[in-house]
Order: sequence, then structure tokens, then C-alpha cells
Amino acid sequence: MVDTTALAVTALVAYLLGSIPFGLLIGLSRGIDVRTVGSKNIGATNVLRTVGKPWGILAFALDFAKGLVAAAVVPRLVLASSPPALAMLVGGIAAVVGHTWPVWLSFRGGKGVATSAGMLVAVAPAAVGLALAAWLVVLLASRYVSLASITAAVVLAVAIWFPPFAVADGGVLIPALVSLLGALVVYRHRSNIARLANGTENRFKF
Repeated sequence: MVDTTALAVTALVAYLLGSIPFGLLIGLSRGIDVRTVGSKNIGATNVLRTVGKPWGILAFALDFAKGLVAAAVVPRLVLASSPPALAMLVGGIAAVVGHTWPVWLSFRGGKGVATSAGMLVAVAPAAVGLALAAWLVVLLASRYVSLASITAAVVLAVAIWFPPFAVADGGVLIPALVSLLGALVVYRHRSNIARLANGTENRFKF
């Protein structure tokens, strides 16, 4: 059992890590404020479209790394031991919250897809593999990044409840939290859902 103080410290450190707006910083380094162009989002997709594909890939990698480090490394440093799945999940979710509502940007951040993926690779790699496969199939079929991300979030939220995708320890708490995280990702795409419905969403160009 992890004590609440250790979980609180893990969450705080992970939140601050997740709050680093890599997409915005990459855009500014190229003379572009991504908050004023494209979808006005600081995430990797908008960086890719407005700054360039290499920079979008870099933004995705860094946002992914935030979630991975927050889940796999931060709890280990705080606990000074191998962390249980719950501590890893708390760190990862705190990073996603930081990315989505960063304190440095008046709590206006990205949608949390890449950071969620990084966190879940550490906590539930099998479920992430299935969600990634779904993301790729939908992207190739539709060329909508948003639709692919929404689909992956839903697949993950469902798969995490069933073997072999479920996390071994933690009971129902961990799959419940992962499902809530998936719901958050879908909620953060509500503007994309509206554009998909009226046919104005941008398609990805390979």
C-alpha cells in the first residue's frame, strides 16, 4: 500500500512535468505561436500542420515522453523502490492533467493523447498496443487524426477491463481510472467531433 503523502508528491511532480508545453515551445522556436494558428491547440497535430512534420513528430515524442517518465520514473524516484501500478497511474494521470490544464498557460493546454499514450505504455502496454492498432487503421481509412484518436481512446477504455489487456494489480480502480482518462480524451475532442459532424474537419495529408 502506497501512503497518501508519496502519492501526493508523485502527482505534484508529474503534474509540473506534464505542464511543460513542448508544442508551444517548439512553435515559438520557429517563430510561430501555435495558439494563434490552425486549431490553436498546443498539441503535436497542430504543430505538425502549422510548423512542419518534423517538428510535429518531435512535439509528439516529447509529449509522449512526459507521460512515460511521469508513470515509470517519477513514482520510482519518490518511493525509492519499484512502484505499484496505482502509483504509476497516479503519476501518469497527473501528467495528462498537467498537459491538458497547464498552470503556466492559464490552464489551457492540449488534448492529452500523446501524454496519455506514454503513460499507458508504462502501465498497460497490451491495451495500448490494441488502441494503437485501432488508431492506425482509422487514420489510414479516414485520414482524420481526431477520429483516430477518439477511436483509440474508446478502444482503450473498453479493453482495459478484459484479459489480456487488464492490469494485473489494483482491482477495479485502475481500469476505472483508465476509462475516465479515455473519456477525458474524447471530451477534449468535442470541437473536433463537431467539425467531423459538419464535414469541416481537416484531413491528414500523407
